[in-house]
Amino acid sequence: MAKIHINIGSNQNRRSNISTAIEALKLNFLTTQFSDVFVSPAYGFKGDDFYNVGVNASTDLPIDGVIEVLHFIENNQGRDRAQAKFSSRLIDLDLVLYDGVVDAKYNLPRGDILKHNFVLLPLAQLSPAGIHPLAKKTYLELSATLNRLKSYNIEILNRTKK
Repeated sequence: MAKIHINIGSNQNRRSNISTAIEALKLNFLTTQFSDVFVSPAYGFKGDDFYNVGVNASTDLPIDGVIEVLHFIENNQGRDRAQAKFSSRLIDLDLVLYDGVVDAKYNLPRGDILKHNFVLLPLAQLSPAGIHPLAKKTYLELSATLNRLKSYNIEILNRTKK
């Protein structure tokens, strides 16, 4: 059973799209655990702020099977893969970690862990003592070098917007 970490992001109809993705992930993976919701500005383009949520889960699927499930969920939610890399997203599901696998083909561990607080902070919240397979530091240690983001308990997604 592989332990994986997924990052969910959305800056369009954020609550609804992330809630829908969470429910789909619960149906497809075992022992799911979710971080708080982290709010971050759009990166690389002008756009609305993103909500980001980290997910720890377990799976019997191989790496390409996990990616296939994530793409299926994104496609079901209307993700347009023809969009520019840096653009607004209905939903974005990224496989960040798959056990301790280091594999350039699959971008594992995802390089964004060491670059962006919207990837690292949810990971550090869920797995503070986890060791980055390349940096050889805990996620909590790595997160100390980045600016904090505004965050909300995951329950914000279940509240009615006023």
